Amino acid sequence: MYSISLVPGDGIGPELADAAEGALRAACGAAGVGIAVTRVAAGDAALESKGSALPASSLEAIRSSDACLKAPVGESARDVIVFLRRELDLYANIRPARSYPGMPALRDDIDLVIVRENTEDVYTGGEVDLGGAGVALRTVSERASERIARCAFEEARARAGKARVTCVHKSNVMRVTDGIFSRACARVASEYADVRFDEMYVDACAMNLIREPQKFDVIVTTNMFGDILSDESAQAAGGLGMAPAANIGDKAAIFEPVHGAAFDIAGTRSANPSSFILSACMMLDWLARTRRDGRCAQASSRLSSAVLSMVAGGAKTRDVGGGLTTAEFADGVASRAA
Repeated sequence: MYSISLVPGDGIGPELADAAEGALRAACGAAGVGIAVTRVAAGDAALESKGSALPASSLEAIRSSDACLKAPVGESARDVIVFLRRELDLYANIRPARSYPGMPALRDDIDLVIVRENTEDVYTGGEVDLGGAGVALRTVSERASERIARCAFEEARARAGKARVTCVHKSNVMRVTDGIFSRACARVASEYADVRFDEMYVDACAMNLIREPQKFDVIVTTNMFGDILSDESAQAAGGLGMAPAANIGDKAAIFEPVHGAAFDIAGTRSANPSSFILSACMMLDWLARTRRDGRCAQASSRLSSAVLSMVAGGAKTRDVGGGLTTAEFADGVASRAA
């Protein structure tokens, strides 16, 4: 029995949480995986009702669970997911982007993963207001750079892809910080003779993700660059509604959709739950690997195949031009995964 903490979040979050939980239960039931799901308050609603965007009880529930599924939260995101990434040392942000049939991708052969360092860079919040000017501290360390590079190379080995890692940086301008990052990646690359390694400046990478996204396999980069490029790659592959993500450390992991809380469509029951359901697939794959449990891998396969079957058959939610509600789409996934 696996304990799963589920953050319903804000905006469209609760609708997506209901959808993902139902689909997850169907797949796990079919594969013989026992799960106990506990809902955990965090985000804007928690801040309003409990006085904290991440109450101590919620943090403890996430700590004690085997894995966490987190729906998008609103304006308090920095106090929730950014805090959790650093508090639990979830140093690897993994964001796959692949083309799905029936979705508006640039090409039908996109299949890449962005591996983003998740604890450093300007996202540490080290900013100073000097009155009329501001200064931000950018931290990049050898230790964090080497461990995210190693994560990227292991990802490339595990994928049935091109066995290629592209290190993305801007060391020609940020010679100290990105110099540390690029050199660390090159050192780690020397340990993986079976994986091709190359480097690319971030502006060139942004261009090539539009021009020839099919040529990428695994991109490893720093925190802010990865945040931006992963949204670009998701859009190139068909939109944020199909984009899952994982925040992974050595002892804990949180899985979430790439997109935000989308307050403008909250309550309309039109949001695509695929990104959150596919995040649940990533969670099951992580449990399969870390717990050596083949049943979790089977549940993940059932769930991802069900999503593929739905979109390949033309089933879409209203926000992407279809006619299904969030719940109707999720019910279709659940029935196929069961």
